[in-house]
Amino acid sequence: MAVRLKTKLSLGLGFLFLVILTFGILSLYYVHRLSGDAEQILKNNYESLVYSNNMLKALEDLPSDTSAFTRFEANLRNQEVNVTEMGEREMTETLRKDFKELRSMPTDSSNYAQLRTTIRMVNEINQQAILRKNAIAGLTADKAQLWLTVIFTSLILIVITFIYNFPGIIAEPVAKLAEGIREIANKNYSKRIYLKQEDEFGELANAFNSMASKLDEYENSNLAKLTFEKKRIETIINQMRDGIIGLDENRHILFLNAVAEKLLGLREKEMIGKYAPDLALKNDLMRTLLQEDNSKKELKIFADEKESYFSKDVLDVLNNGAMAGQVIVLRNITPFHELNEAKTNFIATVSHELKTPISSIKMSARLLTDNRIGPFNAEQLELTKGISEDADRLLNITSGLLNMSQVETGNIQLKLQPAAPQSIVDQAVQAVQFQAVQKNIVLQSNLPANLPAVLADTEKTSWVLINFLTNAIRYSPDATSIDIAVVPQGNRLAFTVTDHGRGIDEKYLPRLFDRYFKVPGTHERSGTGLGLAISKEFIEAQGGNIWVKSRIGEGSLFGFDLLVAK
Repeated sequence: MAVRLKTKLSLGLGFLFLVILTFGILSLYYVHRLSGDAEQILKNNYESLVYSNNMLKALEDLPSDTSAFTRFEANLRNQEVNVTEMGEREMTETLRKDFKELRSMPTDSSNYAQLRTTIRMVNEINQQAILRKNAIAGLTADKAQLWLTVIFTSLILIVITFIYNFPGIIAEPVAKLAEGIREIANKNYSKRIYLKQEDEFGELANAFNSMASKLDEYENSNLAKLTFEKKRIETIINQMRDGIIGLDENRHILFLNAVAEKLLGLREKEMIGKYAPDLALKNDLMRTLLQEDNSKKELKIFADEKESYFSKDVLDVLNNGAMAGQVIVLRNITPFHELNEAKTNFIATVSHELKTPISSIKMSARLLTDNRIGPFNAEQLELTKGISEDADRLLNITSGLLNMSQVETGNIQLKLQPAAPQSIVDQAVQAVQFQAVQKNIVLQSNLPANLPAVLADTEKTSWVLINFLTNAIRYSPDATSIDIAVVPQGNRLAFTVTDHGRGIDEKYLPRLFDRYFKVPGTHERSGTGLGLAISKEFIEAQGGNIWVKSRIGEGSLFGFDLLVAK
């Protein structure tokens, strides 16, 4: 019958407990015996000797000291109640009889000698008793020492044997199991553990062998399938037009597809396992790809015998929430870039071609309203007014599209020169004054005296300020005010336009300067959604910054800054 590990542990620990309990009981027993013998010697015989010596001292003081009778009487009385040895009672009674005779005839010297003799006999009896009991105590101590030594030696031998043999029952199977687990971790599924024990460790070894067998079977059955899938994924990746680079969690290169090889000028077989930052020291494109840049800027790379454009995406690979690596994807956006250039050129051409006939339509509508041509009725005037307004709107759209085409092609023509902030503000205010008067809005300028000139393109800077003011007037209630301020900020001047309208939801602020973006709920308003995007490009092209601050119900503040002219 197999003995379970739990039973072995219980038996071993129970045996140790029994041995310790036995040793403790024997020790207590002999200590108690020795303590009892010593107590008898001290309590009985030693006290009798003390009483006897006190009575002898009292006899020395008689008959001159009458108090000696009292001391003698007291010690004799104590001795009478402390009789413990054979013959001691007779001697004590004789002592009492002799003491009575002494009390009746204190001057009889023979009584003194008789008392001394009797007291010495009491002493002798107790001294013999002490020697006898001491010998018994010695024998008890020797016996206790012998038995305790034998038991202690036996226990030491048993414990040493237990310590030497028992840990092996647990340590050896655990070591074999640990070795087996390491082999399984290294994918050596042929590893088996054989234990002769028929306990829990034996069951664990059998379960381990069964697991290893299943893993071995699974590995062999899926290896070909996994290899095929790996080859298929590699083929798909290599057929993609995007460059793909795989990195592990320590930024070592795992793979490159064919496009990435061509772009980097590296061979995959030579790069596998290499530390990517080390390669970046000698490869400019790799250095650019490893930079943590979230600006989403396009990368211009010479590929396919022409300048091509790519966008970089970095995808984190997670395993149970932990970083397992990264995949860098270089998306080929050259076709979209070419389409965008074609679109920009088309818009610029169409906008330029439309500007002349639209201006002619506007001029014709204005001439029709001239009284020299003839009077118009109210309906005709309303129609010509509509034609004129539509022509103005079309001119604004074409002007915006022309400006946008400049921005997209990078052909913004700037005429940077020192410009007075006051003239820029006055030009913008004059341009929108008529619109402000129609809504009874007051334009308040707050410019400090002696402001330094700024380095700017006056026309484009005024255009930006006009765009700010036009939007402020459009979205401000009637009979309100708009504040225009210019504030020095170090080596820059900040131009701000503040209205008191309904404000803009904060979640839309980051997108206000995007092309064609309109705040939801304002689609009924006129506008192309290009004004702020063009403004941003104009200001940044001059080395300035542009911003907006707004909250619902608190109005909006649009601003930009420019460098002070030296």
